Amino acid sequence: MTAIPGGIDAERGPPLVVPLGHFVVGFGFLLAGSALGVAGAAGAHWGLSGLAHVHLLLIGWVCVTIMGAMTQFVPVWSGVDLHSRRLALAQLGLVATGLAGFGAALVAGALAWLPVAGGAMLVGFWVFAYNVARSLPPVRSLDVTERHFAQTLGYAVVVTALGLALAVDFVRPTLGAAGLVRTRIVAAHATLAAFGVILTTVIGALYQLATMFTQTDLDAVDQRLRRVEEWTYPVGVIALAVGRGTDAAAVGLAGAVLVLVGVLAFSAVLARTLSRTRVERTPMLSRYGVAALALPAWALATAPAWLAAPTDPAVVFGPPGVGHFLLAGVVGFVLLGTLYHVVPFVVWLRRYSDRVGLELVPMIDDLYDDRLAAVDFWLAFGGLGLLVAGDATGIGVAGLAGGVAATLGFGLFAANLVGVVLRHGPEALRIEVLAAEAAERDPDDGLR
Repeated sequence: MTAIPGGIDAERGPPLVVPLGHFVVGFGFLLAGSALGVAGAAGAHWGLSGLAHVHLLLIGWVCVTIMGAMTQFVPVWSGVDLHSRRLALAQLGLVATGLAGFGAALVAGALAWLPVAGGAMLVGFWVFAYNVARSLPPVRSLDVTERHFAQTLGYAVVVTALGLALAVDFVRPTLGAAGLVRTRIVAAHATLAAFGVILTTVIGALYQLATMFTQTDLDAVDQRLRRVEEWTYPVGVIALAVGRGTDAAAVGLAGAVLVLVGVLAFSAVLARTLSRTRVERTPMLSRYGVAALALPAWALATAPAWLAAPTDPAVVFGPPGVGHFLLAGVVGFVLLGTLYHVVPFVVWLRRYSDRVGLELVPMIDDLYDDRLAAVDFWLAFGGLGLLVAGDATGIGVAGLAGGVAATLGFGLFAANLVGVVLRHGPEALRIEVLAAEAAERDPDDGLR
């Protein structure tokens, strides 16, 4: 069973409602996006539902979850206070409302509303970037995870600006007048979103989480591989995005090579760390194991296409079908695994941590149903395999079956963790409110 790892200041985290609000909203977008994907595989299309499917999953589930996790764990990991709890709640409201409107406008074909919804999302992401940036320690003292998170914040500002420009261009074409080609800007936007915002966060978090929850440290070989990743990957992401945005093949090729080298270097670190684990298998580590296999598989399968045509919009995430290795096999399974610890951890911390040693309390992993966790793992894993097979062979029924299986798996995953919140969260919230009231009456009696 998992206990609180040492070396972190758990009491630095924001109120329970902040991270859990992000995670629960993210679950809703995950199910909505998955349902749209299944409908599309079955031949049902409404407006630009395919584009809505991508945005609901990548922004609604992945990015909203990242926002909640980073808002919770930057204070915890870095031992700092969150700059503003009000801004943390505001960012969720802005992004969630904006994305819901954005998705609805795409499905309904009401494109005139895209700039309005996109503007709300931009403000929400910029509020998030400002809040976390103000919370990070001084630049000179950032560790490897914090350095990656700082890069994520910069990418988020640029990605959302490009996204709003693309939304405006849907309604009133402006990119062409500025000498820009829409398909190239879309490719740059997608590159910075997937490899900048999302994968940079995943890599940075795994440097901390993989070692923390395997109870291992990076050895000398791992440290050299880490330096390779840190020197190649960020530069590669920027070069690849610039090359695609401007159709500069040489710049794009240099970026593609650097991204692939950085990914493979980190893949080796992750695999080596998991192979040395000193703890029993948990839902988190099982899902990290899938990511450790999927990441190098994606890189090796993508390398020929990227080296041949790095700026081709058709291979932004890799050749057809291979993108599922990255977006589902790596990003998806890392989020699934991480949330299987983070949600119970946040609830357990507020409700049970101060009772340790005074009475019998459950361990963190006791809060969820491990049988449901096993079922949702195999549904998601099998669904991913069928999705990849369907794309590779052109057999539509395989993709449909994969989408259905994955959606069922995601539904069980969400139900399992929402159950944690419903069973244990209300009391944890009550304790938190009482502690806050006590702190207002007498600051010396508040949470320490």
